[in-house]
Amino acid sequence: MLRRYPGAGEPLTCEPVDQGLLNHGYRVSTTRGSYFLKHHLDDTTGDRATIVRQHRATQRLQSLGVPVAPPVVDGDGDTVTEIGGRCYALHPWVDGLHRAGAQLTLAQSLRLGALLGAVHTGLEQVMETGAPAGGRSCHASPDPVDTFTLIDELLRAARGRRPRSAFDELAEHRLLERRTLLEQHADRRPPAPDGPATGWVHGDFHPLNVLYRGADPVAILDWDRLGVQPRAEEAVRAAAIFFVQPSGELELAKVRAYARAYRRAAGAGAAELAAAVHRVWWERLNDFWILHWRYCLNDRRADPQFPAVSALAVWWTREYEAVRDAFTG
Repeated sequence: MLRRYPGAGEPLTCEPVDQGLLNHGYRVSTTRGSYFLKHHLDDTTGDRATIVRQHRATQRLQSLGVPVAPPVVDGDGDTVTEIGGRCYALHPWVDGLHRAGAQLTLAQSLRLGALLGAVHTGLEQVMETGAPAGGRSCHASPDPVDTFTLIDELLRAARGRRPRSAFDELAEHRLLERRTLLEQHADRRPPAPDGPATGWVHGDFHPLNVLYRGADPVAILDWDRLGVQPRAEEAVRAAAIFFVQPSGELELAKVRAYARAYRRAAGAGAAELAAAVHRVWWERLNDFWILHWRYCLNDRRADPQFPAVSALAVWWTREYEAVRDAFTG
C-alpha cells in the first residue's frame, strides 16, 4: 500500500493502535517517518464517497486554521485506497495525548468550547448546504414506549446471565431506576424542534478524538460521523462526555466556561443551548447503548464507561436546572 504514496518511505514496523471502537488503526513507521493507517470498517460510514467527503472537509478546515490531520494524498491524487472491498487511508502521525475534562483547567475548558465553535463555523464555510444522502433529516426525540420495551428486554438479559457479575447487578439496578424516572418524567419528552440551528458537525467530539500537546489541542481526529445535526446538541453531548466524573456528576464550573466560549465562537444563543440541554438530557434518559452492546452484541469494550454514564442520567435529572444554567449562564 505504501507504494501508492511517493515519499512515504519503506515500511519498518506496523503496530495496532488500541483505542477506537468502530475502526482499526495502525501506527506505521517507515524510513521517512511515522503515519497513522486507518482501516474503515463501520458499514454506515465506510463507503468511499463518505470517506472522501470527510477528507475534503478536514483539508478545507486545515486551511482555516482548525487543528486537524488531513490524509496523505497518493500518487494519483486520491486519499482513499480500496483493497479487498475495504477502504484505507494514510494520515500523518500526530504526537500528543488525550485529555479528559478532569485534566483540563478552566482556561483549557474555555478553549475547548471555542475550538468546537470554530469547528461548527468552519464547517459552515467549507461544506455544501443540506444533509448528505442518507443523513438524519428528522430529529424526533426518543419515544418512552419504545424505551420501556427495550428496558424489559435488557432486564431479561441481565437477570439471565450466569454466573451473575457485579456489572449485571448494576445494570439491573440502573434499568429499574431508569424505568421509574421515565414514568415520572414522561410528560417532559421534547417536541420535534420547529427549526433548530442545524449544520455540519463533527459528530463524535470526545476526549479520544482530541489530541493535546502540552496545554494546546493539536488535532481533532476521527471524522467518521461528520453529518448534519442540531449543532448545539453536539456541544452539550461533548460536555457530558468531557466533564463527567466517575460519580456521574458534571464539573459544572468547567461546563460553564466551555459553554460560554462555545456560544461566543458559534454565535449560539442561550435559548438554543437550553433547548439542546433538554433534548440531550432526554436522549440520555432513554439511551442504553452500552447495555445493548454487552447483552445483544456480546461486545464488552464499552463496559468500563457504564458506571459513570448511567449515574449521569440520574444526577442530571435531579440537577436539571443547575445543568441548564451552566450551559446558558
